[in-house]
Amino acid sequence: MSDKIHSFVVIPARYASTRLPQKMLLNETGKPLIQYAYEAAVRAKIPQGVVVATDHAEIFAAVERFGGKAIMTDPNAKSGADRVAEVAAAYPDIDIFANVQGDEPEISPDSIDQLIQLLADNPDVPMATLCTPLRDKEQIENPACVKVVRDVNQRALYFSRSVIPHPRTWSDDLPTREPPLFYLHLGLYAYRREFLFAIEKLPQSPLETTESLEQLRVLAHGYSILCGTVEHLSVGIDTPEDYAAFVCREKKRNR
Repeated sequence: MSDKIHSFVVIPARYASTRLPQKMLLNETGKPLIQYAYEAAVRAKIPQGVVVATDHAEIFAAVERFGGKAIMTDPNAKSGADRVAEVAAAYPDIDIFANVQGDEPEISPDSIDQLIQLLADNPDVPMATLCTPLRDKEQIENPACVKVVRDVNQRALYFSRSVIPHPRTWSDDLPTREPPLFYLHLGLYAYRREFLFAIEKLPQSPLETTESLEQLRVLAHGYSILCGTVEHLSVGIDTPEDYAAFVCREKKRNR
């Protein structure tokens, strides 16, 4: 079935970053950070292509140096989804676009395939994403770790940087319960082509701007987001400490 899915991976890559300036270009490992997400996307089996959608010439040049494909997008784009929509306009034959975060260097190619397949298998849903069980209390309480709660059909009810669900009384066994109570949202999405252009026209909601989570624009306007589950944990790079920890893991892998 996968060979019938016309899909493409887009990696939005902004130059500006509040907590970690120019993070896409950090290269203490010998590779710019953006290259890891690109190489993972290329290893996915379902998509027909991969492109970085950036707002800056330095990122564009860095991608070209490692042999990747990049496209310049509007520097005033409100979100990664808006950058993906710009790319979608140039690929009229593609049905599904996957948005992979450039600051998640350890994303699994299998997760990208699973995400695209999930949307392809559920034609009534315009958008899909992934999550993974969250077992660590420190991560549950960390605002940099975005949590998601879902209904019985695995459709997202809400995403938040806060603890959701928020226990009235904390118990240390809560993170170990089955089925899992807490889920970490993974920063990748799949959209149907037509829905990308619809998102582009939706105004940002107070929820989106307050939490700084673009997926809340979709929920606020009444659309569904299907949220599948994976076991592979992909950690985003948001702070200098995150990047230092990634560099340490990468050096251990390459010993």
